[in-house]
Formats: sequence, structure tokens, C-alpha cells
Amino acid sequence: MGENASTRGGDGDGTGAGAEGKSDQRDGLAHRLRYLLVLSRPRFWLYLAGPVLVGVAYAAEARADLFAPAAVVLFAYFLLPANVFLYGINDVYDREIDTENPKKEDKEARYRGQGYVPAAVGLCAALPLLFVPVVPAPAWPWIVVFLALGAAYSAPPVRFKTTPLLDSVSNGLYIAPGAAAYAAVAGTQPPALAVVGGWLWAMGMHTFSAIPDIEPDRAAGIRTTATMLGERRTYAYCGACWLASALAFGAIDYRLGAVMVVYPALVAVLAGSSVPVDRAYWWFPAINTVVGTALTMGALWRLVNG
Repeated sequence: MGENASTRGGDGDGTGAGAEGKSDQRDGLAHRLRYLLVLSRPRFWLYLAGPVLVGVAYAAEARADLFAPAAVVLFAYFLLPANVFLYGINDVYDREIDTENPKKEDKEARYRGQGYVPAAVGLCAALPLLFVPVVPAPAWPWIVVFLALGAAYSAPPVRFKTTPLLDSVSNGLYIAPGAAAYAAVAGTQPPALAVVGGWLWAMGMHTFSAIPDIEPDRAAGIRTTATMLGERRTYAYCGACWLASALAFGAIDYRLGAVMVVYPALVAVLAGSSVPVDRAYWWFPAINTVVGTALTMGALWRLVNG
């Protein structure tokens, strides 16, 4: 009896230890998933997924096109996995630089060499291969552009982010999701002026977002368009990109230009105000969401009302 009780007690301890081990594994997995979620910059998810909505809305010729399988798949990919890829590869190769970056203390995740992060980045880069049966051929050049520029921006040997002007130009990758979605739904490439306008917008947006990093980047010896120009001239550069973007969109339809002119107007106001740029920087996800919504609603109005 006593031996059996002891045995049962031993079994009970073993079961408890096993349960605790499984709990630790679950906690470890949950921690990793939470980390990858923060790494993906949820505040910026719509920077990639939003253009998909805009592209689909302008490509659609019937309401059913809005929910075409390719549109749904691309939106899902660019909402989360693409952000894990883009920001994950950035964080891996910026590990040393980010020791000087105050944004990593509260707003973003700090990469500390976790092995699962590069694995997740690689998985998210390969994930589009599963879309081949669903996504039409005209969209694939844009998916390749996104993946190629997303990697080349941060990873050696190219590492565009450390070369002034190329760091800005390469961020046209942010319009690739919208162009891919348009091409997937319409079966043709988007208008050239829309691509030019979107690319210029992305150049300005990227360079503006680099202004809060000027001092950390200089301290780390990193050269960017923003560190080369300095804060005041970077405002002017962003304003010029955004004004040219508004003109390109306005050449397609004056209403598009009227929406996009909010960006050069806003940067002009900020340049003459006392608002710290690192505070204004965090306004732009909301501003971009409002602008993207306006563009999308305009396209949907056209679709519904002809």
C-alpha cells in the first residue's frame, strides 16, 4: 500500500512536471508569437495592406471582383506575413544600430539575436509560392519587386538603407502590394502615372519617417537621405516628393490630386511649427488610413454608381 502510494505520488509529480513543461512550451510559443506581432509593427500594417484595398477597388469592374480569391489572399499576406518579412529582416541587420534607437524601447521590438526571427522572415518570404494557383501572372512582377527591394533595403551586400537617395527610391516597394492587387484583379498593369505618383509618395513617406532617426543614425555612422540633408532640408525633400506625387495623381483625375495634396500641405505646416518631428511621425499611420479610405471610397462610389 505504502509503495503503491509512493509510486502514485511519483507518477503525480511526473505528470505535474510534464504539464509544467508543456505549459512552459506554450508560454514560450506565445511569447514568440507576441514578439513577432510587435516586430511586425501593427501600427504600420496598413502601409502594405492598405494599397491592396486601393488597388482592388480601382481595378474592380463588378462588386464580385472586390472579393476575388487573389484579392483576399494578397490582402491577408500583406496585412501580416509581409510585415514580418519586411521589418524582421530590417531588425536582424539593424541589431547594432538599434542600440542607439529610442523607438526600440517602447514603440517597437528590439531584436536580440533570437534564432526564430530569421526563420520566420524566411518563411514569410517563401509564403507567396503558395499563391501561384490563385494569383494571376500580371501580379507576380510586383510581388517579386516587393520581396527583392524589401530584402535589398536592409540586407548586405546592397543594403540600400545606408546609401543616400537609394534608401528613399527603394521604398517604392510600398506601392508594390497595390500594384500587384490591381494587376491581379484587372489582368493588366496599373496606369503608369499611378505607379509614379505612388512611388513618389512612398519616397517622401520613407524619408519623413527617417527624420526621428537622424541623430541615432549619425551616432551609428549610418548615412541616409535624412542624415545627408538634415532635418530642415529633409522636410523640403519630402514636400517636393509629395507635391510631385499629387501632380501625377492629378494628371489622372483632379480629385485624386486634391486628396494627395494633403501631404505637401501638412509637411509645410510641420516645417513651420514647433511640433517635434518624433511626435508628428506617429500621426501618419492615422493620416495615411484616412487618405487611403478616401481613395478607396471614391473608387467604390464609381463602382456602385457608374
